[in-house]
Amino acid sequence: MRNALLALAASTALAAPAFADGHSNTIVDVATEAGSFTTLLAAAEAAGLVETLSGEGPLTVFAPTDEAFAALPEGTVEGLLADTDALTAVLTYHVVAGAVMSTDLTDGMTAATVNGADITVSLDPVMINDANVVAADIEASNGVIHVIDSVLLPPQ
Repeated sequence: MRNALLALAASTALAAPAFADGHSNTIVDVATEAGSFTTLLAAAEAAGLVETLSGEGPLTVFAPTDEAFAALPEGTVEGLLADTDALTAVLTYHVVAGAVMSTDLTDGMTAATVNGADITVSLDPVMINDANVVAADIEASNGVIHVIDSVLLPPQ
């Protein structure tokens, strides 16, 4: 886990100069280049959300890593991939309209997701609902990514 976080931090640091040079990397591009979001990207593709996440934005994505998806109970990911409505509900619960940087967050604040349900922010430690934020403020041309260590499940 520690090595994965270090690799993510290194890839983020290496991607930063590309933004300074005016290159345009969308949320999908940044997630693809990081290499630790293959399950999230496959799910977005299955739900038809890649175009939205590559669009104009701005959007904030709380992005679960491949390890976060792997930690779900056996069969959960496969079940979601087979149920586009449920998959879309889960994925859109990870997205907030607008570019929300870590400096914009306050302890106890809530934010409406694209799903329509709220998420809650805690600052000590930094969490979104029950998920730890393991990397923050990864900028993309159409928003920002905050990496989380578990998959957020919308309220029923």
